[in-house]
Amino acid sequence: MTDTPAKSPHVTKLFCMMVLEFFIWGAWLPKIFGYLPAIGFSPNEQLAILLAFPVSAIVGMIFSNQFCDRHFAAEKFMAFSHLVSGLAILALGFIGPDATGKAAFWPFFALMCVHCVLYVPTMSIANTLAFANIRDAAKEYGFVRMGGTIGWILAAWPFIFLLVDWDKVATAHPHGFVAWLDVAFASPLEGQKLVDGTRWTYLVSGIASLFLAAFSLTLPHTPPKKAVAGESSALVKAFGVLRHPVILVLWIVTMIDSFIHNTYFFHTDSFLKSASVGIPANWTQAVMSVGQIAEILTMLVLGATLKKLGWKVTMIIGIAGHALRFLVYALVPQYQWLMVTVQLIHGICYAFYFATIYIYVEKNCPTDIRTSAQGLFNLMIFGLGDILAKFYWIYFGNAKYTLASGTMDWRHLFMLPAGLAVLAMLILALFFRPPTHGPEGEVKH
Repeated sequence: MTDTPAKSPHVTKLFCMMVLEFFIWGAWLPKIFGYLPAIGFSPNEQLAILLAFPVSAIVGMIFSNQFCDRHFAAEKFMAFSHLVSGLAILALGFIGPDATGKAAFWPFFALMCVHCVLYVPTMSIANTLAFANIRDAAKEYGFVRMGGTIGWILAAWPFIFLLVDWDKVATAHPHGFVAWLDVAFASPLEGQKLVDGTRWTYLVSGIASLFLAAFSLTLPHTPPKKAVAGESSALVKAFGVLRHPVILVLWIVTMIDSFIHNTYFFHTDSFLKSASVGIPANWTQAVMSVGQIAEILTMLVLGATLKKLGWKVTMIIGIAGHALRFLVYALVPQYQWLMVTVQLIHGICYAFYFATIYIYVEKNCPTDIRTSAQGLFNLMIFGLGDILAKFYWIYFGNAKYTLASGTMDWRHLFMLPAGLAVLAMLILALFFRPPTHGPEGEVKH
């Protein structure tokens, strides 16, 4: 009889850690793209603030692996980082526009940099904590990591009420709880009130970060790891894996898909609350969270899908989801129910491409380049692809698709990422040659 390892005693704590870890990010990210121009920041200032996260992701690739893991206990690093980064993001909630409608750029920029530089490495450290304190990674890590997706979903829902115009609700004098809910749901903040109310995204994020700082001290002790020979050249080694044609093709496709993925976050909140769609501003984050709900369900069938369809078809379906979603945005924005329903595709886009990439690397890359290859795709997904999307949309895209009336030409704007998704699908179909046979760990060309 084969003994199976007992359930790790720390799984529940690690799950809660992941909930809070991604709640922090999910609270402020969807709203920031429309908030920065609303508080008077110029394109240059917007880009500088928005680049804080992806640049921190690039720095964090080296910093968390080369320094944090070797010098600090993981739970103590988590506590310190979330304390300082939480205070920084909390402080952003107190920086509002002055009488001229413009907020102070340098304090906002400095606080965002402090938050991102300390927060982004905790995403890797959270994984370090998880893998070090579970007994069966294959069975238990999926549950722990699912906490992150749930945290992102939960972050969206407080704003249904935090972004309500309570003056309108009071004026309406609703009778009974159901009537009160009806009025509250239909009374979003608008105009300058919405701009001021959006500061709650930073306050909620900061409170969650401070809570995680305290909670981290209850996590299992995870001492620093000893340096391993050859790790000092991790970045050089990571780029060295691009000599493998299969990896190079996937990296190019991932660059395109990361651009498309970040376009979704850059524009969707503003699009949903625009006159073209008309979803109340207090509901847009909750609507977008439908995608994360679908992500959980899609991840449950990913293994069976890969077995049935294989690497290439699964990845193509994931990218096709982007094309379909943006085409729906472009062609039929007047149907609110369809704008909500199409968010379900986000789960397919993420699981069938990004999650599949990580699994592909784990299953098919030789052991000596596996970690480097994973880092390389993280670098593109969280860093370079994000930078490319933000640079393009701030400096070129927004101007190109802004009409004389000041409104956005959403139809033509969304045709660009839809077309890029088709291009990525063609590259995969024509040039991606995944291994069909051979032992695990071997890249075949």
